[in-house]
This record gives sequence, structure tokens and C-alpha cells, in this order.
Amino acid sequence: MALVLTDDQKMIRESADGFFKTEAPVSQHRHLRDTADATGFDRATWAKMAEMGFAGVLVPEEYGGAGFGHVAAGLIMEAIGRNLSAAPMLSTAVLGTTALVAGGSSEQQAKYLPLIAEGKRLFALAADEAARHNPAHVTTTATPSGNGFRLNGVKGFVLDGHVADTLIVAARTSGEDKDKDGITLFLVDAKAAGVSNERRSMVDSRNAARVTLADVQVDGADVLGAVGGGFAILEKILDAGRACLAAEMLGVSSESFVKTIDYLKQRDQFGQKIGTFQALQHRAAHLFCEVELARSATLRALVALDEKDDRASLFASLAKAKSGEVAKLATNEGVQMHGGIGMTDDFDIGFYMKRARAAQETFGDIAFHGDRLARLMGY
Repeated sequence: MALVLTDDQKMIRESADGFFKTEAPVSQHRHLRDTADATGFDRATWAKMAEMGFAGVLVPEEYGGAGFGHVAAGLIMEAIGRNLSAAPMLSTAVLGTTALVAGGSSEQQAKYLPLIAEGKRLFALAADEAARHNPAHVTTTATPSGNGFRLNGVKGFVLDGHVADTLIVAARTSGEDKDKDGITLFLVDAKAAGVSNERRSMVDSRNAARVTLADVQVDGADVLGAVGGGFAILEKILDAGRACLAAEMLGVSSESFVKTIDYLKQRDQFGQKIGTFQALQHRAAHLFCEVELARSATLRALVALDEKDDRASLFASLAKAKSGEVAKLATNEGVQMHGGIGMTDDFDIGFYMKRARAAQETFGDIAFHGDRLARLMGY
């Protein structure tokens, strides 16, 4: 299978690159950080993203979306990574849409998908509870109550959870804490009685939230998919998020590489440009090759998701692990080759390092996905 972009996908890439470079550049990220913006992103920019079709990139056309697929979503995420653009693209356009497409009823899809495409409804996935990513570790309980369930528990690391309108909550209706069976997904109004959240600012100045559910009443109509069968849907949601995060980290890596090469061409030392030093040339060449390997792995994962390949989970883990590894290398090398000033606030390269670290840990780090790959391959 040839891993190449179609003409339409190339147009999406060009459109996304131009949009984020103009509308949500690194300077906007710096401003949001400096002002400690309560939302964490610019809502006017999100509205423009919806107008561009980015918010509805995965929403089927019959619900008002573009229906362009995961490769297109990955190209948008890559542009976001290059510009460090803050937006609820991952939490809403990728995770929220995937949840509804993979497990939503026709009524749920008709109610929410058009709102996502229009940029009028924000979603957040409330799945993680442990200190490290472990989607099967669910202690939040869902006990029968009336014609629905009553939810109790605490969720950590809920991306954009402080501004979400709807939470996708993983809760246990049966089984033990780490069983994959017995997990059920619920659509929960973020403003429902008993729901509270605490905003947490991460090292990259992005936002996550700690969400507490205290006797939150939900109806049977709020169940996403089948009762007790939520883990399979959750894995589809997470795999889409992992592949798109890999694409964002690819953008972080490629832009870190570009900025570093530009600096090597400008910086003088001992009367000559440091880019002429062979040792730095070798390091730059190695980094270029690693970025391209991450690009291939990421595109393969996105294509697998679009083709509904049975090995999509395997490719998603491979892409997340490889892109995370390369993002760490690219940002480390960027700071090193900038010298000590690389970590000063006057240069943007330090922002890329921080984003790479946070994205690398989100939805499983290299160790998690190495173990998952081994299990998926039967080892």
C-alpha cells in the first residue's frame, strides 16, 4: 500500500498550514500562557476552525460534517503541532466525534454531531483514573437508579474538561477494577448536579481537569453503546486520539527541526556558521531521518483507521510510540543545538519541548505502547 496523500488531502494540508500559521501561531500560544486565559484557547479561532470544516472533519456528511476521515484529521493535527495552536480539536473533533460515530445511537448522533461540526458543543473524555494511562482501570461506579444510573467517582487528566459541555464518562457497571468487561460509557451533561471539576494547567500550559462525580443521575438514553460493552468503544476512541496525537507530535518534531536548521544557518561561532560543523550536520541528518520514519508510521495508522483495518490498534500504538520518541529527540536536539538560550523565554523551541513531553504522556507513553504492541502481536 502506497503511503501517499491524495490531491484532496494535499489541499487540506495546505489549507490547515495556512490557517494555523495565520490564525493561531505560536505567538497566540504565548499570549494565552502569559494571560493565564481561563478557557485555554481562543473561542473565536475555534469558531473559524468550524467554518473551515476542521471541527467536523470526522463528522459524517449526513450530520453536517466534512467526513474527510482520519488522514485529514491527522493533517490538521500536524499543522496544530507545528504552530502549537491551542484548540479543542483533539478532545471534541477527534475523541467526541469518534465516540458518537463508534457507539452512539441514531438519536445521539443526530443530536450531537451537527453541533460538533458547527463548533457549538465541546466534549471531553473522562476515562483515566490511575497515575499513568490505563484505560481498563475504572473504579468509577454506575449503579442502577430509577430508569438510569447513578455515577460516583473521580477522573483525572480530562483534556478540556473545565470547558466541556458534555463528558464521555467510563464507569463500571460490573466486574473488578481492572476488568475490561463491565465498563460502560455515558454521555454526561458537564453542568449536571453532582458534577464538579478542577482545572489543572500542564507543563505545556494546556489544560486538563480533575472531574468529580457525586451521585450524578443519568438516564438509560445517556448510555453510549451497550451496557457493560464500553471498553471496545473506548479503545476505538483512544486509538483515534493516539493516531491524531502522533500527527500533532509529528508537527512538533518537524517544526523543531526547521527552527533548529534555521538557527544553525544564522549562528556564528569562531568566525563561521555553526551549521558548517560536521558533527552538527550529522545530528541534523539523523534527526531528519527519524522525523520521516515517524511520518510514515503516523500516516500508516491514520490510513488503517480510515480503512477499518483489523490491525488499526497495532498501528496506532506504533505511531504513538514512534512519534513520541522522535518528538523527544527533536526537541532535545533543538534545545541542545540552540545552546543555553534554547530554554530561555525569548526562543520558541522550549515551548515545543514542553508540548512534546505532555503529548508523549497523553493516552500512553512509549513504555505503555511497547507493552501493548507486544500483547497485540501475541508475545
